[in-house]
Amino acid sequence: MKIDCITLFPEMFAPMNCSIMGRAQKSGILKFRTIHLRDFAINDYGQVDDDPYGIEAGMVLRPEPLAKAIDFCEPKKNNATVILLAADGVSLSHSLAKELSQKEHLVLVCGHYKGVDERIRQSRVDLSVSIGNYVVSGGELPAMILSDAIVRLIPGVLGSMESAETDSFAQDGMLSCPVWTRPQEFEEMKVPEILLSGHHENIRKWQKEMRNKANRNS
Repeated sequence: MKIDCITLFPEMFAPMNCSIMGRAQKSGILKFRTIHLRDFAINDYGQVDDDPYGIEAGMVLRPEPLAKAIDFCEPKKNNATVILLAADGVSLSHSLAKELSQKEHLVLVCGHYKGVDERIRQSRVDLSVSIGNYVVSGGELPAMILSDAIVRLIPGVLGSMESAETDSFAQDGMLSCPVWTRPQEFEEMKVPEILLSGHHENIRKWQKEMRNKANRNS
């Protein structure tokens, strides 16, 4: 998979070189590239934003730099999906991440300030995605969250796909059950006997009950 990320702050994406995302890049499964929006500024001062028309406060990303940056990624030629990270987008979910993990090329547009000129959304954006009903300072953190949620579902990224398939929300949208590891006793708290029994069928039934309980209480 190739992910191009258009941003005003490429330095924020250092975490993409760590942990699972870093390993995915080293293995060649993921190609992650940041595109600096100011490289497409309208003047030598690096301007990419302007005052909004109307009575809105704040600044808006101008359409010309965004259009040039998106076109630089050649989304039509590469059959890429252009995604804007925006507060009014569809909510990020496991099912959406799984759908996007099937794509070969994604172009992520990090919104900033008050937002992006609406004409960019109309002419070049295929999908707007939100990570929740709150506002953060820019689209960089949401872009990393979206990328992580997508890439970890690509075969070969995790050590075991079974791990991803039993994660929260992967099974019928339900939370996963609680988990324990060694030692068997910690601060007078013991691992449930059923997990030490070795009886796989009984363990699966018990874990299903625990998942149902966790989802009732969520």
